[in-house]
Amino acid sequence: MSSLDHIGIKVADFAAAKAFYEKALAPLGITALMVVDEESYSGAGFGRDGKPDFWISAAAGATSPIHIAFSARSSDEVDAFYDAAMAAGAKDNGAPGLRPLYHPNYYGAFVIDPDGHNVEAVFHGGISG
Repeated sequence: MSSLDHIGIKVADFAAAKAFYEKALAPLGITALMVVDEESYSGAGFGRDGKPDFWISAAAGATSPIHIAFSARSSDEVDAFYDAAMAAGAKDNGAPGLRPLYHPNYYGAFVIDPDGHNVEAVFHGGISG
């Protein structure tokens, strides 16, 4: 079991961020499971298996960039995440590949989302297949 229950980040444009994450996370099997868009709060919870564990919510003002890494189930999923994120408007921050400085089988890809957050997909099993 993960040590984290969920994490949330603030986004400047809720609709744009929601659209970005729907496209970028789809290859990882991560979808928007809950969406709240009311006058007092706009947020979306993304996850797998019925549990939202990554939340975005509208920010009033500037956001502070953070780093978030999503678990991939293969290096192919990491590749597909990177391609989908780039197609959805991300900026490259590290193309898919092995990152042996972390450990020999660390396979990851990094992108910058529309709010400047460093978003990663990682597979800890090396190159699949």
